[in-house]
Amino acid sequence: MSEMSSFKLSGIAVPSNAADMLNEICEHFVEHAEVERIGDLALLRSNFGLAHIRIDAGRLSIDLQCPTAEALQMSRTNLAEHLFYFAKDQPFELTWSEPTCLPAVPNLHEVTVVSAEDVTPYMRRIIFSCADVTPFIDDDMHVRLLVPPKGKTPVWPGFREDGRIAWPEGEDELLVRVYTIRAVDVDRGELWIDFLQHPAPNVATPGADFARNAQPGDVAALLGPGGGSLPSADSILFIGDESALPAIARIVTEVPPRTRMQAIIEVRNKAEEQPLPTRGILDVRWLHRDANGEHAVRSLLVEAKKAIATLEDGAFVWAACEKDDIRAIRTCLKARQHDRKKMYVAWYWERL
Repeated sequence: MSEMSSFKLSGIAVPSNAADMLNEICEHFVEHAEVERIGDLALLRSNFGLAHIRIDAGRLSIDLQCPTAEALQMSRTNLAEHLFYFAKDQPFELTWSEPTCLPAVPNLHEVTVVSAEDVTPYMRRIIFSCADVTPFIDDDMHVRLLVPPKGKTPVWPGFREDGRIAWPEGEDELLVRVYTIRAVDVDRGELWIDFLQHPAPNVATPGADFARNAQPGDVAALLGPGGGSLPSADSILFIGDESALPAIARIVTEVPPRTRMQAIIEVRNKAEEQPLPTRGILDVRWLHRDANGEHAVRSLLVEAKKAIATLEDGAFVWAACEKDDIRAIRTCLKARQHDRKKMYVAWYWERL
């Protein structure tokens, strides 16, 4: 991204601890952007543009440079949402030099349910029609699914003064969850999203409930895409559980011919295994939690460490699973001095 981008914006963030927040920014965004840390300055380069974030007198001084007004707003929103998330319940303020000039969220796509089917006993696929599927064809795979209340005309979000998304409230409140675009059918103008049906009792599963009850004609929206680029490498190691399986399946399907791949995937049992067609060369090891009993939560991590220890030079590591396991995988890769540009290591859920 050229640093001579036409659209610019500055902001000031006031966290309770500027150094801690800058560390959090760098740790998180390393999976979604090219991050360069120089003392009290962080540079984030992404598809949106360039962000300079510097500690200045206990505050964070932010400068954004993007190629379009739409990219500038998405960069502002993406950063604002994350900063408030990092702040948690601590005092936090965020102001910008200019308000948004856009009348609506630019990357919101209204979609309609076409059909639903069970891929496995605990994985359900919804196929959506979309007027323009081209933004979902390459690179970023992740979207936020927005589901309006059943039977109500959707009210889609706008923007807040602090850059965050202004979500409808009350009777218009939306269900919002992050998912992976499993596949894109350009000819039919359709998108596939796979929803894990959680077996745990007494656990709220609104996203899974939507998929289970979805009917043809139901309207929803997708916000994005953003994050989860397709890796480019001759050799790829995949590490993941059911939460990562849609993304692994998407990548495996789209890699160039002769790409060598090894996958370690933990699922509930054999019935949850899925065919993974590919033009590349794929070796899959399925781990079954039902067979591992009390050792289930460690089996994936143990096998991942073994695979990392024997990685060939230049291999790309793609890992997504539980938060603590991801931290352990990152530590293992760091100890091995694995190339930071040759990995995607992200937590998709947190063990309570």
